[in-house]
Amino acid sequence: MSYSFAYITAADLAEAQKIGSTLVDKQLAACVNIFENMQSMYKWKGKVETDRETVLVAKTTDSLKEALLQEVKQIHSYECPCVVFLPVTGGNPDFLDWIKQETIEK
Repeated sequence: MSYSFAYITAADLAEAQKIGSTLVDKQLAACVNIFENMQSMYKWKGKVETDRETVLVAKTTDSLKEALLQEVKQIHSYECPCVVFLPVTGGNPDFLDWIKQETIEK
């Protein structure tokens, strides 16, 4: 079994909580960590923007990445939401087993 962490940005805490609870409720992620008040600087439609965003880190299996991505895109307020996957290359086997037990296979 292979695992990934999904790095997702959201407009604010309320949106991050909605996304996080949806992913956990639908068993697309075993756990979601939420970090508030990240400062983001980015170029969007030719203009440099600075905003506060909220970051989510969702723990999931590689087999659920596409389903997780589609779910986030469906409920996210952004036109082009940041959803990227970072591979997990090791860790506590008991924790990784827990991720497997708390997620569903598609």
